[in-house]
Formats: sequence, C-alpha cells, structure tokens
Amino acid sequence: MTADRAAADRSLHGLALGDCFGETWFFRPPGWFDAQIADRVLADGEWPYTDDTAMALSVHGMLVDLGEIRQDELADRFAAAYAADAHRNYGPSMHGVLTAIGAGEPWLAVTSRQFDGQGSWGNGAAMRVAPLGAWFADDLDRVREQAVLSARVTHAHPEAVAGAVAVAVAAALAVRGVAADRFIGAVAELTPPSEVASLLHRVAQRPFDRSPSWIAGEVGSGLRISAPDTVPFAVWCAARHLDDLPEALWATASAGGDIDTTCAIVGGIVAARTGLDGVPAEWLDACEPLPA
Repeated sequence: MTADRAAADRSLHGLALGDCFGETWFFRPPGWFDAQIADRVLADGEWPYTDDTAMALSVHGMLVDLGEIRQDELADRFAAAYAADAHRNYGPSMHGVLTAIGAGEPWLAVTSRQFDGQGSWGNGAAMRVAPLGAWFADDLDRVREQAVLSARVTHAHPEAVAGAVAVAVAAALAVRGVAADRFIGAVAELTPPSEVASLLHRVAQRPFDRSPSWIAGEVGSGLRISAPDTVPFAVWCAARHLDDLPEALWATASAGGDIDTTCAIVGGIVAARTGLDGVPAEWLDACEPLPA
C-alpha cells in the first residue's frame, strides 16, 4: 500500500474550505437565505473554520506522523486540540466527551456511555474523515478499516461508523477517478449495512437534474445532526459536481441544514480529486488559514 499524502492534503484543504464557506451561512439577517444563495452573495470578513476542520487536522496529522490510526493517541489528539481551542462550535455531546477524555477517562468508556449506552450516531465522525480516505485511496479495505477505527474514538453507534466509512470511501473513489454515474452506488456497496447505506442506495437512483433541496427533502441535509440524515445528501452533492468544487459547495449550501458539515464533507471528497482548482481567490483569501 502506498500512502497518497498529496491527495490527503488536497482533501484536507477542500474540507476546510467547505467548512469555512458553509459556516458563513449561519450568520446573516432574517429572510436572507434563499435570495442570497440565489444571488451567490458571499459573506464579508474572515471565514473561520469549526470543529469539522479542527478534528480533521488531528486525523490528518496522525496519518502524517504515524501513517495509520492509533485510537488511544487519536483520542488524546482530539482532546488536546479541544482543550487548546474549545470555541470551534463543537456539538453539545462532544464537549463532554472530549473534556472527559482530556481528564484521563478511557475513550472507550466515555463514548460507549453516550446516549444511554447506544453511543452517538451524529455526523462528527463523517465530517473529519475524507483526508483519511484520500490517504489510503489505493486500498479500499484499508480505507474502511481505518475509517472504523477513527470513528469509534468518539462515536460508538454503528450508524455514525457507517457514515464515516461512506465518506472515507467516497474520498478514495474520487481520487481513483470513479465516474459520477457510478459513484454513489459504489460508495453504497462499500458502506456497512445501515440506514446510511440504505439511503445511499436510494439517492444513487436519483438523477442529477433534481435540485439539492429536493434530495434534502427526501433524505435530509443534516438538520438532525445524524450520520443518516447528513452523509447520503453530501455524497449525492459531491457526485453531482465531482470535478467542480465551487459548484459542489454552492449546490450543497442551497439546501440548508447543517451547512458547515455538509460542505466540509463535500469539500473533502471533491477536493481529493480536484484540489482547489477553480476556487475563486476571494474565497481562499477569506478562509481562516490552517495551522502550519
């Protein structure tokens, strides 16, 4: 197996771009959304990144340093990044998880007790994983194995794990040049049996001339902050614009929902193939720089 550092770097930067772009849509005046999306009105000022990028940086950094996911160390990296900068819009449950891990509790005990012992089925494991899929793109079995390991550090529920696998596989397939008309079905086939996989199979049958809002109406766009109502929509949007990152992000944002996370997922998938080609300079200038 050969690690694809360049593809992982592309994916990380696309993920961060999507996160920054998506986050700007939460801070606008009442009644703005449809008109400003239609007119493509960009937010003024710096676009900060959120927990999506902060956690992706930990995943990417571990791959660069060690070449694989080691769960105990990844948990420590997540907790340290949180302690250093807790104001990145982490989800409510993640504040408790990362604080407990940082205080020395074993990550498995912490994550396993979430939501009455079911574990979190949120979209947090999926939002950060695209660079991992790009890194291991030449070995899809390894992609799936490593995605599972990365997810379980914070998300014990099988649906959250399935969502992470789906996004990692999507990033890998983007690197491998899989065509749009086969893309979603291929992701679905490699996703563990789950609601995520079932919804991926459903959207694989939906033509790309449907609007993103129509797809979101059928499978969600992250309003429940769960993997099932986030990942299938994001993979469909990525497949719709596999070679055009700005168009992919506009399409994703147009449906509303958990926009920073859906755009982070889409950005990580599409940029694994395209890099930041075609991204307007004003976007790149607005995004908060990633740490060196």
